Amino acid sequence: MSFSHLQHHLQTLAAQNLYRTRRILETAQGVKVNVDGRNVINFCSNDYLGLANHPKVIHALQQGAEKYGVGSGSAHLIAGHSQAHHELELALAEFTGRERALLFSTGYMANLGVITTLLSTGDTVLEDRLNHASLLDGGLSSGARFQRYAHANSQQLAGQLAKAKGNKLIVTDGVFSMDGDMAPLAELATLAREHKAWIMVDDAHGLGVLGAQGGGVLEQLQLTQDDVPILMATLGKALGCFGAFVAGSEALIETLIQSARTFIYTTALPPALACASLMSLTLLRDEAWRRDKLAELSVYFSEGAKRLGLEILPSVSAIHPVIIGDSGKALAVSQALLADGLWVTAIRPPTVPKGSARLRVTLSAEHDKADIDYLLTRLAHHCH
Repeated sequence: MSFSHLQHHLQTLAAQNLYRTRRILETAQGVKVNVDGRNVINFCSNDYLGLANHPKVIHALQQGAEKYGVGSGSAHLIAGHSQAHHELELALAEFTGRERALLFSTGYMANLGVITTLLSTGDTVLEDRLNHASLLDGGLSSGARFQRYAHANSQQLAGQLAKAKGNKLIVTDGVFSMDGDMAPLAELATLAREHKAWIMVDDAHGLGVLGAQGGGVLEQLQLTQDDVPILMATLGKALGCFGAFVAGSEALIETLIQSARTFIYTTALPPALACASLMSLTLLRDEAWRRDKLAELSVYFSEGAKRLGLEILPSVSAIHPVIIGDSGKALAVSQALLADGLWVTAIRPPTVPKGSARLRVTLSAEHDKADIDYLLTRLAHHCH
């Protein structure tokens, strides 16, 4: 078979300016990197606190590898659950103020695992229209009746909940990865209580960035395990490592251990990564200056962009979308910025709605104001 139909599809994507390519990073993750042989300032990483290349995190990884080796060798329920995994789960539960936490190999697997374990035919899952693909895929894979509500629209959700059947699960991002705004979680939690529904929050982009102690959107809004019984977050963004976890009640975590296929049937994270994540968690808590600086830089970028007349979305996070609209223009501006020594990814459909292609600017505590000034100057030049 020649796969000629696939080749035609690829050509169509290219013609529509929707073809995606990978760039080769030749240095460690950071704000000053070498990509495809070019030295650039990195404005598209999720390493929000600058921990991915932190010497203490690297040292913890090395020590973990010396003690545990590289691979975990098996799934958690067979021979892959190490003391390092156990200690990280305890630390994450304590950090998030929950009874227990459970490690997953990726955030995608965590989201699929939770939703498909808790729901089945006859149940209802209700999701924000701008949720991450993993949350949408989890809902679609569950067999439950799948409904989406307009972005952050609690009123529409209330109407859907009133008609929902079976077990009801509200699913939302905490911070939306392509927009940078926060879900109206206090309202959603109230609706969940009124309609006897569960609520699940994916706080991949809020954990470490928001909250006085870096506890994410739930700490920022002072919502407890009773308010939001299911919390998922990742270890590969603000923590600078890899993997994910779900935190909640004893009953929730034990149910996932017994029944979540994406937990049961996959190899555990390398134990050395758990050691590195433990160190990142310590740094996240002890070095609040990283969070404070990131918040300061976010305000600095937003105010500068507004002064220059750039079309940006309101953001409470380190994610600052600059709306371009046309996919071809977004791609052209991204390429022009790269020629200027600035790495900013163009985000196009289907990741974002048609007609809303954008440059997704993400900030790090390792950036400085001079970096942002240069970015703003070149954005103004290329976008106007």
